[in-house]
Amino acid sequence: MQVAGVRMSGRGCPYFDPDYDTLISRLNAPSVVIDNSSCDDATLVKVDSANKHGILLEVVQVLTDLDLTISKAYISSDGGWFMDVFHVTDKLGHKLRDQGIIDYIQQSLGDAQATTSQVKTSLAPTVGTQSSGGHTAIELSGRDRPGLLSEISGVLTGMTCNVVAAEVWTHNKRVACVVYVTDEATGCPIKDPEKLARMKEQLSQVLRGDDENRLATTDFSSGLTHTERRLHQMMLADRDYDVPSSTSSINAVLDARIRPVISLRNCLEKGYSVVSVQCKDRPKLLFDTVCTLTDMEYVVFHASARADGPYAYQEYYIRHMDGCTLDLDAEQERVVKCLEAAIERRVSEGLRLELCTRDRVGLLSDVTRVFREKGLSVTRADVSTRGDRAVNVFYVTDTSGKAVSMKVVEALRLEIGQAILEVKEEVKEGRGEGAAEVAAEVAAAGGMSRSRFSFGNLSERFFHGLGLVKSYS
Repeated sequence: MQVAGVRMSGRGCPYFDPDYDTLISRLNAPSVVIDNSSCDDATLVKVDSANKHGILLEVVQVLTDLDLTISKAYISSDGGWFMDVFHVTDKLGHKLRDQGIIDYIQQSLGDAQATTSQVKTSLAPTVGTQSSGGHTAIELSGRDRPGLLSEISGVLTGMTCNVVAAEVWTHNKRVACVVYVTDEATGCPIKDPEKLARMKEQLSQVLRGDDENRLATTDFSSGLTHTERRLHQMMLADRDYDVPSSTSSINAVLDARIRPVISLRNCLEKGYSVVSVQCKDRPKLLFDTVCTLTDMEYVVFHASARADGPYAYQEYYIRHMDGCTLDLDAEQERVVKCLEAAIERRVSEGLRLELCTRDRVGLLSDVTRVFREKGLSVTRADVSTRGDRAVNVFYVTDTSGKAVSMKVVEALRLEIGQAILEVKEEVKEGRGEGAAEVAAEVAAAGGMSRSRFSFGNLSERFFHGLGLVKSYS
């Protein structure tokens, strides 16, 4: 007997008819429950809805955009239905009590017809995607080098562009950044096609540097942009995960921290490929891994995630979008490499510098020029504007990737302004700790050991409690 909406694909694997999925979505509106009573130390966010590809990422994206910490997650989306439970807290580790945040979550996840960017609440201007309606969005990716951000911002200033916001990631000697600019004279997006063409040409030349054959990408995006997802997509497309070991910066990075432990195996009796992830916990980790699996066009049918002290454990039961498992060794190896890269991209190395001052055209160019002149390299940057104030965060090392001396820092603050440039913290995930110390810490906690970790039993107990084990056993 054939199940409605399901047929076999040409490869002998289950195929779900998208028209049937659309019908199910129309007939079954999502249910979102915010539960503050069932758990002593976290708020439970429960989401039940018709399943569609990417819905898990949508849910996780809403929660992480609110800077909520997800300490546990249980996911099941087999048989055309999506059922998730997330244990979340705010940045202070408290349950969710702010009614504005609760309303935003319920409206964002509960409206089957609207995207998160369309939900009208008091939080809408500060979370979710960026709209290019008020500015021009520029996407840049290529090979990283010291002083590159200074050169990029110098080009934009020279073309009378005001940088409203920007986010920059570097990984494995590659860089990706999304920059939002307006025209200095009008404060509006740049519409002139000739000016846009000149901008693209000059920025492409900067990215290529002295090598005309060097691969570099410069694009203008339109519509709605989720900056962090675009950065992941850009670095994935730039193959930052696939760097020869002789030129890779991974080993240098991991002088100071444990490499993520990622394994992949096929569970033939249940028809899934099982991905296990073990690494140091940090904010937005679940978003980064789910985002990568989604953009690689894998479907997560079941998953579990939890944080245990400083460490995180995740397990995903996945298939291709065509319903088949990952059978080729090369494909499994690529998934492992891409997840490693996704986890490592956001880890900030170096000294954290915070700049807060009155915004003006050319500010980013002036600040990064001083960085370059003092021999500093920007490993990550988050540039934003709040009202008439520029609030920027930079992570910097010296040009060889080593820690910045305090003598250089004081000279930097004297030139830029001690009142507006502050040293907030030195990131200990970077070169501040030796690998031996981190390994000893992990061993003492009993974490990140392949032989000691298994989420299968916990997952099965959860899914059995929901009556879902029969759907995939």
